[in-house]
Amino acid sequence: MRSHRSALVRRGLAVATALPLLALAACSYGSDAKDDTQAKVAAGSKKIDGLDSVKIGYFGNLTHATALVGNQKGFFQKELGATAAKYQVFNAGPSEIEALNSGSIDIGWIGPSPSINGFTKSQGKSLRIIGGSASGGVKLVVNPKKITSLKDVKGKKIATPQLGNTQDVAFLNWAAEQGLKVDAQSGKGDVSVVRTDNKITPDAYKSGSIDGAWVPEPTASKLVAEGGKVLLDERDLWPDKKFVITNIIVSQKFLKEHPKVVEAVLKGSVETNKWINANPDEAKASANKQLEADSGKALPADVLDPAWKSIQITNDPLASTLTTEADHAVKAGLLEKPDLNGIYDLTLLNKVLKDAGESPVDNAGLGVK
Repeated sequence: MRSHRSALVRRGLAVATALPLLALAACSYGSDAKDDTQAKVAAGSKKIDGLDSVKIGYFGNLTHATALVGNQKGFFQKELGATAAKYQVFNAGPSEIEALNSGSIDIGWIGPSPSINGFTKSQGKSLRIIGGSASGGVKLVVNPKKITSLKDVKGKKIATPQLGNTQDVAFLNWAAEQGLKVDAQSGKGDVSVVRTDNKITPDAYKSGSIDGAWVPEPTASKLVAEGGKVLLDERDLWPDKKFVITNIIVSQKFLKEHPKVVEAVLKGSVETNKWINANPDEAKASANKQLEADSGKALPADVLDPAWKSIQITNDPLASTLTTEADHAVKAGLLEKPDLNGIYDLTLLNKVLKDAGESPVDNAGLGVK
């Protein structure tokens, strides 16, 4: 048994390397690395530290609402002055991490799994998590004709976005807690885990090739629009119904060289989040408008409305839940126990929050020493 578990861990590490990172392809609506260089700079503005531009990455997904709205409403550009905000839209975590490592972007909105793996793969040298953005927005949606209770999941085919991604790990952990045995690598066992790109998951559901899916928004609401039923909201599995789904990362090199620019982006993020929470309907429309600009297609109301309601926008990175998600990946055999010390640097965020009269956020003991 021990040798089998060791072999599983080794295979998991091999897959993690080949991916090359645990992906967050789950949050993958939008176009590949679309570069938006038409930033609107206010007349008379000055560059911060003389820097011409800052390159910001995000996914075309509602769980990246801060970046979508901050871009569409100009909150980031307002704080950056004459330093132009340039945006790239990604479909998956690995490509955004690669862009960060190569200098193609400086700051990014991204999920927990690629953040963890980008940090550990570089031995703690590539990135820092500098803020939170969103919690929630992940559901288990099933075909109600085939699955009517959690016990009915046994023997069924459940889609997750990608081997080792955030939702895949969450489903594997939940399945294990239900007493269901699944080989993490092959996805075979008491329940069949079918790794399926979010863009084609609704079609797979309609064709009957899957019986349900553990997916983020807006994919979950797309399945509901096709007749699916929400069997489980992942929020219900977490203390206070909160867990990190999106955080903000920065290249350590860029953070060291341009802290004033990073602070300006974080100020824009805090202002964006404040506006989103104060104006939810306008913010929802703004996010959808940016999705349409990035991908050429807006979300219909029957998908947009329920998806938006399930996401909580927050400045708090919910650091303690990041460590729990890492533990789940370790238990699944997809990751060796990672050293996450130093993954957070919330110094600038807490400065911005203090200036705004808001409470500081915690790094769960994983901040820069």
